[in-house]
Amino acid sequence: MQMGYKGIYEQYRQLIVTGLLKPGDKLPAIRVLAEELKVARKTVEAAYAILTGEGYIVSQGAKGTLVNPDLKIKPVTPPVEAKAADAGLSMITSLRDGNGDLRLGIPALDEFPFKKWLLLSGKAARSLRPEEMTSQPLMGYAPLRQALAGYLQISRGINCTPEQIFVTNGYRTNIRLILQALAQHTDKVVMEDPGYFFGQKLLKRIAPNLHYSPVNQQGLDTDYFKKHHPDARFVIVTPTHQSPLAVSLSLPRKHELLEWARENQGWIVEDDYDGEFHYTRKVIPALKSLDTNERVIYVGTFSKTIMPALRIGYIVMPPETIQQFNEIGEIMETGQPLLPQKILSMFLSEGHFFKHIKRMRSLYQQRREIMLNALNALYSEIFYYELTEGGMHIVAFLRKGTQDVQIATIWQAHNLQVFPLSSWYSQTQKRYGLILGYTNIRSEAHAMTLLKKPLQETLVLFK
Repeated sequence: MQMGYKGIYEQYRQLIVTGLLKPGDKLPAIRVLAEELKVARKTVEAAYAILTGEGYIVSQGAKGTLVNPDLKIKPVTPPVEAKAADAGLSMITSLRDGNGDLRLGIPALDEFPFKKWLLLSGKAARSLRPEEMTSQPLMGYAPLRQALAGYLQISRGINCTPEQIFVTNGYRTNIRLILQALAQHTDKVVMEDPGYFFGQKLLKRIAPNLHYSPVNQQGLDTDYFKKHHPDARFVIVTPTHQSPLAVSLSLPRKHELLEWARENQGWIVEDDYDGEFHYTRKVIPALKSLDTNERVIYVGTFSKTIMPALRIGYIVMPPETIQQFNEIGEIMETGQPLLPQKILSMFLSEGHFFKHIKRMRSLYQQRREIMLNALNALYSEIFYYELTEGGMHIVAFLRKGTQDVQIATIWQAHNLQVFPLSSWYSQTQKRYGLILGYTNIRSEAHAMTLLKKPLQETLVLFK
């Protein structure tokens, strides 16, 4: 496409005002510039005429056309120095996005049923109808919402209708939508401490009145919560497997939390991020399954059960809030792409998801045992663990010392994407250790090979 006179004028004006062309600098002759840009001479003449009229350039005969020597160009102000980067966020992000071993929250991709997924992908694409090519319902693809409601009732004990399901693109959208739909700017929001790292970062930006409540072996300390935060409007919890300690919220504490919500008209946001993976007894029903007063907002994603790249999550909305979610969704959201929703809908409704979860539950139990055996064999004097009933990671607590950040740095240098536990605390007394993902450990030999890499450097810290 040929450049018009306006384009030539704007480019040269920008060069002059930014100081790249200085007073007295010579511009190309009209004929030369016209040939270079492959435009008519009249086009360049028109641009130069405007620049001359505005005083940016002058014609000085044999000397040619110059940037006006009398022009006083104010130096360009240097850009304002950017705010210092969040070092903790940068570190965690690099771990999340890296390709190393022991990554947290990554399902066993070597055991994913890719052939079945590809077959369903082709089927979903071929079944695409013209009426589906327009804007889809904001709350999500209707058959997927139907399949999700059925799955949650069978697997998590949640009695809900498809109309209560809001399909989203994951955890961050879930939390943001909930607060935008239901919260006032001054509402107190309480989060577990320690708590999901990215959840903390998100809430610090969108919840001005953010507070924390400690976690112990029975999950969220409800006595502390009721004593210090009775006026909370929202509490965000991971009751099945607490993130990151992986302990389960005890039944008495579940009822205490539900009673608080009923009495105070508060909201409990239940993040059930890996509730399917329970090993020592039957899968624990969701906290939402005990909720008779519709005060629990249940959220989940498929990043841990299928793949993070799918980027599909969901909210189970209490019936009285559906209109509020719909209104804020119309303003803030654009809906999720149709094709992934169709594929996932088939994966659920045809029973493939149940089979996959059953296989992964058994596999992860085996891989956790492999990892614990390797830790005991190599690091028994440094770490201990508290065996929890499920999840997708192990917390290896330090027997002594507080140098989990230094140890994590050593392990990361060996491409082991582990997290220091202390970085997941905000206010309460910290515990120290490493958070280790084990879902992609393939064998005992594999585990031993990986854990031996940083062994000597780790031992040096404790001499």
